[in-house]
Amino acid sequence: MGIFNKKPQSVPGRRQVHDDKSDQTHATPQSVFQRNRTLTGSTSQRVNHTSGKADLKSPRTHAHHLATMRRKVGMILLIILGVAGLIFWLLIQFTATVNVSVSDTRLARPIDKARYEKAINDYLGFNPVARLRFALNGKDLTGFLNSALPEVDQVVGTSLGSSIGTTDFTLSMRRPVAGWQINNHQYFVDEKGVAFEQNYYDNPTVQIVDESGAALQQGATIASNRFLGFVGRVVALAGARGYTVTNAILPSGTTRQLEIKLKDVAARIKFSIDRPAGEQVEDMARAVNYLQSHGLSPDYVDIRVSGKAFYR
Repeated sequence: MGIFNKKPQSVPGRRQVHDDKSDQTHATPQSVFQRNRTLTGSTSQRVNHTSGKADLKSPRTHAHHLATMRRKVGMILLIILGVAGLIFWLLIQFTATVNVSVSDTRLARPIDKARYEKAINDYLGFNPVARLRFALNGKDLTGFLNSALPEVDQVVGTSLGSSIGTTDFTLSMRRPVAGWQINNHQYFVDEKGVAFEQNYYDNPTVQIVDESGAALQQGATIASNRFLGFVGRVVALAGARGYTVTNAILPSGTTRQLEIKLKDVAARIKFSIDRPAGEQVEDMARAVNYLQSHGLSPDYVDIRVSGKAFYR
């Protein structure tokens, strides 16, 4: 009957499962480091306590946390530097003071800088955004100056001045090819045919006298490029033959005829802008030589017809 009284074999203590509820109690800070527990932490004295539990950061976690903080600080510094750079760029682009200079150094006399600085400031007053150089429209500014000050040809460029807030505006002035006298008032005309009164270059040798009686508005185009080019060719070709043109006269009732006066020659010489200037200057030289050799002094000499000269 001993089989019914067989004692159960004992199980080694290390294999026994302890169901004691006392092992499931919450760990206290004093019981963190106990036998058979995995230790997590670092040599750092920095310990976070959450809900009464001690959480020591491992060196890897701590390094990751520091890298994240460095990225955040670096991003903040980058944003600050970007904003500061943008503000500095806007400051050097802003025009608070205007300084005017000219691109051509061959002027006969210095320009009135205050006159042009005031005009540019007036334009900037009408267009506040244009005070930022990158937003300045050079063509609009040139058009504004052309209407107010016709002697200005164009705005060549803008640049940072000697100090922050100062902008240098470089202007080119109109160079006259002829003087134009209308109703006893003196104008100058550039190669584009634009009339203006303020001339900073040497006065041109050719004086155009307008006898057509047409009204003139300063800054308007009063002569075509073809007409002015024709006048220039006649002056140059006559000078090559030893004649000096003193006046070029625009007679009334026509826009395709030109009369010139030569130094030491009393007669007016009538030209047509439809014929080549070289041929007419050659005819003029032959006619003047003939008249002077015969002691004749007519009022005019007409060379508008090829190969012929009429005088009276």
